Amino acid sequence: MAFKRSGVQLSSPPLIRKTYKSKRFTLTRVSSRCDSDQREVWNLSTLRYGDRNVGSRRNPTPSYLQHSQSGRARAVWTDDTGARRDRLLPGAFGSKESRSAFGKLVAELAAAPAAQEQTTEGDRTLADVLLAYLLHADGHYRGGDGKPTSEIYEVKIVVRAFRELYADLPVKDFGPLNVKAARQQWVTNGNSRSECNRRLGVVKRILKWAVSEQLVKVEVYQAIATIAGLQRGRTEAREVRPVGPVDDAVVDATLPFLNRHVRGLVELQRLTGCRPGEACSIRRSEIDTGGGVWLYRPPHHKNSWRGKARAIAIGPRAQALLREFFTPDVGDYLFSPRRAALEMYGLKARRRPKERYDRTTYTRAVARACEKLHPLPARLAPKKGEEHNDWRKRLTTSEKAEVRAWREAHRWAPNQLRHSHATKVRKAFGLEHAGATLGHSRMSATEVYAERDAGLAVEVAARLG
Repeated sequence: MAFKRSGVQLSSPPLIRKTYKSKRFTLTRVSSRCDSDQREVWNLSTLRYGDRNVGSRRNPTPSYLQHSQSGRARAVWTDDTGARRDRLLPGAFGSKESRSAFGKLVAELAAAPAAQEQTTEGDRTLADVLLAYLLHADGHYRGGDGKPTSEIYEVKIVVRAFRELYADLPVKDFGPLNVKAARQQWVTNGNSRSECNRRLGVVKRILKWAVSEQLVKVEVYQAIATIAGLQRGRTEAREVRPVGPVDDAVVDATLPFLNRHVRGLVELQRLTGCRPGEACSIRRSEIDTGGGVWLYRPPHHKNSWRGKARAIAIGPRAQALLREFFTPDVGDYLFSPRRAALEMYGLKARRRPKERYDRTTYTRAVARACEKLHPLPARLAPKKGEEHNDWRKRLTTSEKAEVRAWREAHRWAPNQLRHSHATKVRKAFGLEHAGATLGHSRMSATEVYAERDAGLAVEVAARLG
């Protein structure tokens, strides 16, 4: 039987276990227009199903039609994967019974479209559930600006791990041992304990959602929910240092290796305690400059989906810093890699950078500056002209561990500046002021950022001990 994959006509479908790739895999699905053994290719990176874009040129609203052979009513619609679906309804076409059944189907599709697939519980595989959740997550995990949040990438990593191991496993047979097997692979691959536990949480979230969509029996989710996270000192998974403040001297030593715009981002965070993403997206049009202390209200932030407002106070020193980056257009991003490239290279720049920094490019710029300040030892560093992939292949397992340890000891990240600012505010003004500066509604969240002053304990010991 012939089928298409990426526009190429093939004579017969390949075996599932021999066609897995990094971002593309084959799964068996039952469709109203194909035999049960037809294979279709799903591309995880672009959410393409077969050779059709997901959600393009489809009518998700069912049509009420007549079945010509039986005279009964039937509903026809296109699901989220682009496949055509149809269902015979009870009663003759135009009857009250069929109209009532059609209205019920429309309501159920609006509430839970994935649950209406033409697969029985016994036929539904884990790949079916993963595909349904990924389509849901692609629309759910988006910020106020409509762009995907970082959570969708974590979901894709987990989905990819389980479809490579258990894509054709009936979901009713999916249990704790399957999850533990995938988790052990993560541990073997060098993922940290906290990362493994975070991915376990994603698995539980997927199954919880599947239960709410009537794709999985609640017993499957309850069994997975019994899996405890990996505990410190009781697992082979490596530990990572918790995020804490970074010393001012370390930051000052790194600044000369940053361009003017990234230095501005660093200094703004040090003065205001804002998040890296909030600093990257600041524009003059979003700053209230009416008072002695300016107020920056980012339209999109971490908790905007909860309906919470965010106002970042900007004092005199931060105001002087921002004025250096003002442009005639109040809609310009104050810190722009495009303007930074023009300032450094003029019209000779090899490429045209983006208009604004994001958390990834900002963090990468700081990491590169740390590499320049503290270069790797010669035996671990890439050779002159050596490509990054070739360098990684050349390193042994122990050398890779040395590189990781070196970077952990000599690198810092922008989110540590927020911890540093919170610690200073707590020491000078108290925990409540630190929470207000960081925009926290609960002091328990502030305590994660603002470390306790060890000097207080020393003072108590000197007086009472």
